[in-house]
Amino acid sequence: MNPKLSCILLVGAAVIIFILSCMLLSRGRQSPSCESQPRIVEKTGSTSQSLVFADLTPEEMAQVVRYLRGSLGVRLVDASRAEPSDSCIASVELQVPAKAEVLRFLDGAGARPPRGAPAYVVGPLPTPAYHRDVTVQKYGGKVPYHRRPMLGSEYEQVGAFLKTVAFAAAPTFLKEVFEYDGTNVAFQSTATPGFQSGDRKSWFIVFQNVSGFFVHPVGLEVLVDHSSLDVSQWAVSRVFYNGQYYGDMVQLESAYVQGRISVEKVGKAPRDGDFSSMKPRAPAAALFPLQFEPQGPRYSVRNNHVLFQAWSFAFGMSVHRGLRLFDVRHKGERVAYEISVQEALSVYGSNCPGGMSTRYMDGSFGIGRYASPLVRGVDCPYLATYLDVHYLAHSQVSRVSKSALCIFEQNLGSPLRRHYSNLQSLYYGGLVNSALVVRSIATVGNYDYVWDFIFYQNGAIEGKVQATGYVASSFLHGDGLRYGNRVWEHTLGTIRTHSFNYKVDLDVGAVVVQGWVPPSRAVARGHRAELHLPGLGNPALSAALPQGAAPVFFLVLRYQLAVTRRKEEEPTSTSIYNQNDPWTPTVAFADFINNETITNEDLVAWITAGFLHIPHSEDIPNTVTVGNSVGFLLRPYNYYDLDPSIFSHDGVFFTSEQDFTACDVNPIACLPKTASCLPNFPPFTYDGFQNMSRL
Repeated sequence: MNPKLSCILLVGAAVIIFILSCMLLSRGRQSPSCESQPRIVEKTGSTSQSLVFADLTPEEMAQVVRYLRGSLGVRLVDASRAEPSDSCIASVELQVPAKAEVLRFLDGAGARPPRGAPAYVVGPLPTPAYHRDVTVQKYGGKVPYHRRPMLGSEYEQVGAFLKTVAFAAAPTFLKEVFEYDGTNVAFQSTATPGFQSGDRKSWFIVFQNVSGFFVHPVGLEVLVDHSSLDVSQWAVSRVFYNGQYYGDMVQLESAYVQGRISVEKVGKAPRDGDFSSMKPRAPAAALFPLQFEPQGPRYSVRNNHVLFQAWSFAFGMSVHRGLRLFDVRHKGERVAYEISVQEALSVYGSNCPGGMSTRYMDGSFGIGRYASPLVRGVDCPYLATYLDVHYLAHSQVSRVSKSALCIFEQNLGSPLRRHYSNLQSLYYGGLVNSALVVRSIATVGNYDYVWDFIFYQNGAIEGKVQATGYVASSFLHGDGLRYGNRVWEHTLGTIRTHSFNYKVDLDVGAVVVQGWVPPSRAVARGHRAELHLPGLGNPALSAALPQGAAPVFFLVLRYQLAVTRRKEEEPTSTSIYNQNDPWTPTVAFADFINNETITNEDLVAWITAGFLHIPHSEDIPNTVTVGNSVGFLLRPYNYYDLDPSIFSHDGVFFTSEQDFTACDVNPIACLPKTASCLPNFPPFTYDGFQNMSRL
């Protein structure tokens, strides 16, 4: 080889190696692993005290089940395979002790209250030795069978009844109109089941059995009377197809064979649902922005206790009502004893019987039970803290919903407060709006509800819910467009209202006259919280539920805000039994409003937020959270001498005379150094499909 050429090649290789080495070294200098700051150390007492509110552990649930099976004197069948006539354990969850007992314990003046579980209160846990039936005491009598929520086993039994009994009476119609083969249809039940107190009759809407079946109606709806404890006595009460009613499936079959039916065939959808598929229509491209803490989390989670800057609180998850917070404190002072979700209700309109009779009260199905596993980076920030939720419902064995609750600090990308001065003096002062978020997402049927409690640095608390998921739909026929919009060829997106009820038990201190206020304008410091209900008017709901026409339970929705005296016998605004009998509600919120004085009393605010949703084509395949969000805001009002966020370590202030590029003057100037790192992202995992069966 030519020596000159060899020399050139060697020099070129050396240059390439040098460049690559520089690139690697440069990359290494720019992106070291982030170093975590020392973890927040909590006082042992605060975390152990919060356990009084902690959800039951799997071991405690198992103890309750074993105790009940051995102590009630009746044969208990596992709810997952129970017949309607069987006795079973529907659910097990914590019975929160009486508030007075809890406060004495939290404030160091009393012993820890025993843990228990309703409706037979079983205790003390973890080694139960007694039980008492609180149903009669709580509800004023035994709860009749027709009010009992449908168990998963009952849905399976109704499905089997439809396929083996009801559909067997119309083989020709089903085969020729739907190409029915026993597997290609899905059912969705409606609620409330019936038309008057005592009914247990449910419309079941038939859909194509494809992904996102909720928007693939075929025009057939069947009313099943499942009020009997004997499944063999169940019967079809009515049938609806393409705008016409029939007495039963036999009559439908006869009318079809005789050519007296207007048939509207629906094109067979592919297994992935086609237009209802959530598969992305575009390939992956540049990665979306990520959020991380350069020096590690600035909050701590220990057991069920959270500490974030001046905030501390305990959290839990009710099987029926979902996310709840207790003993909420700011700067060490209790501001709320309980803030909790109570109910999510949706009222529909349609010209199809299933849609027009639908009044879903999701607490009956289980908002907490259906808290779904969260996906890192989508449902919550990738580096959020993810917590498992253990529950026992519709079974004698507890289950775990992996990563069903997340906690994270979120930079909202805007200032919490700021001012730029160019008059008299030149300066800038501001504070980034960084808040702590506690989140769970409940998937109840077609809808997904994103539940947030948000803690701000100025002492404000926000409760927010965002709705997404699939819209419920009806088969489009006749004057259907009076009740919504066409979202696909045969699919009517039906009008509905969503309402969400919260319980807010504020404890904001005693009544004190502020010395600097003139005597004629003395203020009660007990009224030191301000409640904001942004955009919570419910005119659509009021129109949908005219005075005198609504079931008694729905009256709770007429109040954006109702304030009542706190009573142990009024722990919730609703009951799981209200869904199936709203005409004679087991818990009637109207009874809470009884003209009692609320002066100098322990008070509870019951807040209802809601919105009207008229589905449109952009709700296909899914409703988006943007524009479908409501909530409430609690913020201090003459509670502090000045804005507490002024004591935040995140504050920024510099003048024209200072070196605002110096770290000791302006901490933001240090970001190129302190934040020039990459966090250690844990590998992506998801356990949402484990131990799951398709319904």
